[in-house]
Amino acid sequence: MKLSILFRSSARWPYLLGFILFVGMGWLIFRPNKGPNDTLIVSAQRGPLDIKVLVGGSLEALESQELRSEVRGEPVKIVKIVEEGYQVTEEDVKAHKVLVQLDDSKLKQNLVNQDINFQSTVSGLTEAQQSFEIQINQNKTDMKAAEQKTRFSLMDVKKYLGGRITDEIVSRLGLSEDLLSRSNSVVATSKDIDFSLYVKDGLLDDGAAKQDLRKHQDELLIAQTARGQAETKLTGTKRLFAKGFVPKSELENDQIASDQTRLKVDAATTARDLFVKYEFPKLAEESLSKYDEALQGLIRARKESVSKLAQTEAKLKAAKGRYQIEKENLDELAAQIEKCLLYAKTPGLVVYGGGNQRGYWNNNERIAVGSQVFERQALITIPDPKKMGVKVGVHESHIKKVKKGLKVQITADAFPDDPLTGEVTKVGVLPDSENRWMNPDLKLYTTTIAINGTRDWLKPGMSAKIEIMVKRLEDIVFVPLQAVSQREGKPVVFLSGRPPKPVEIEPGEFTDEFIEIKKGLAFGDQILLRAPDSERSGSEEKKEGAPVSAQPPATGIGKPSKAL
Repeated sequence: MKLSILFRSSARWPYLLGFILFVGMGWLIFRPNKGPNDTLIVSAQRGPLDIKVLVGGSLEALESQELRSEVRGEPVKIVKIVEEGYQVTEEDVKAHKVLVQLDDSKLKQNLVNQDINFQSTVSGLTEAQQSFEIQINQNKTDMKAAEQKTRFSLMDVKKYLGGRITDEIVSRLGLSEDLLSRSNSVVATSKDIDFSLYVKDGLLDDGAAKQDLRKHQDELLIAQTARGQAETKLTGTKRLFAKGFVPKSELENDQIASDQTRLKVDAATTARDLFVKYEFPKLAEESLSKYDEALQGLIRARKESVSKLAQTEAKLKAAKGRYQIEKENLDELAAQIEKCLLYAKTPGLVVYGGGNQRGYWNNNERIAVGSQVFERQALITIPDPKKMGVKVGVHESHIKKVKKGLKVQITADAFPDDPLTGEVTKVGVLPDSENRWMNPDLKLYTTTIAINGTRDWLKPGMSAKIEIMVKRLEDIVFVPLQAVSQREGKPVVFLSGRPPKPVEIEPGEFTDEFIEIKKGLAFGDQILLRAPDSERSGSEEKKEGAPVSAQPPATGIGKPSKAL
């Protein structure tokens, strides 16, 4: 029955015949002859040799769409999820088909509570904005009143003293609106000003003070004139009375009138002196004091307006900050609710999990309806079948050979009759950290290979054999890799004979099976497939107790590991 099945598989016969021919040619070329110590003897061959790096790996999509849970905070449950293996079509993408639905009940409740807080914050912001605008208007009113009072006080000073004198005194006392603070008041600085000098020296400008002074002077002048007239009349009356032309009563009346005019002159003189010495300085200082008080009120109003405006502005900024935070929280909750629905964005095959998760997460819990998922956890991966490839680990002994752009042949284990071609697109700079953690002595460099073309049967996770075509050596001498050993730190082969003769060689490029011999051997030379027992036992005695990783490679250039 097994034979009938084998014969029915006619598609495999060409490969089976090729394998038989390959084995037959290998037997003819490297036909095993028994030599000393029953060691196999092979011949050095000449011809082309393809330098390949053979590795194994699994097919995967180089580009894929990953649907992850973006719901922050506590884990949420999966409410709905499409079956693994579902084929997402272009129609599904256009219709925004929901692939995963997460539980959003708690988020909706939080959204209601947050909306209540947000409305309260909006009310506080409106109140703060109105208070700020009211304070601006109030500051304008207060400043206008203070400026008006200061201006009117200065006008009163100029009205009394005159413009020129007022400007001089104001400048001397430092009474200006540009001065926000002063250490001396008008009472202190007025000690340095003798206002009576403005009267004595005739410096008074046109103003109420000069009018008052002129009035006192006029009254004194009138009194002095009347006194002169009364004294003149009294002198004449005295001469007439001496001659007996007028009665004594008339003389007495003129004497009384002269005394009255003298008293009026004294009164006018006293009134003028009192005005100059007391009333004028008092009124002048009083008007300046009112102006200084108004000026200080203006300065104080400016400071208070700045302070009050800063306070209301700070409250407004705080209200805006709270509004922004509450608004962002509200929008974030709304966005989180939207993120509970995961849509298809690209067509492809649905695979649970992401990367190497294989549909599981912590504690090996399966991704399914009712499972708890965390933020950033991959739920579904949709590989792009048009961009398939494979990521393999290349051993450190081969990594120098592997370059970007090298051609690659890929053979999937499930479809060996349909080989694929590809190209190296990326070579790792550092060893793979995961393999290094599991086995520190194993250094594998992740290499990415892109597959050319597409196949309907290509599926992520398929095992495949990878042959990286490094280069082709034309017309060289080569022998099996195990024929080269190490003697006294130098690579050698053993020519067939009794006894076998060690020959030092210069090795070149090598594959997993053959190695190039640059010097030391010629085409057709008969050599032992492995070192004689005496050489191996001596070498083993020298290496006894040493770790395997510390032993030098037989070729001196690093033997590749077939574990790859």
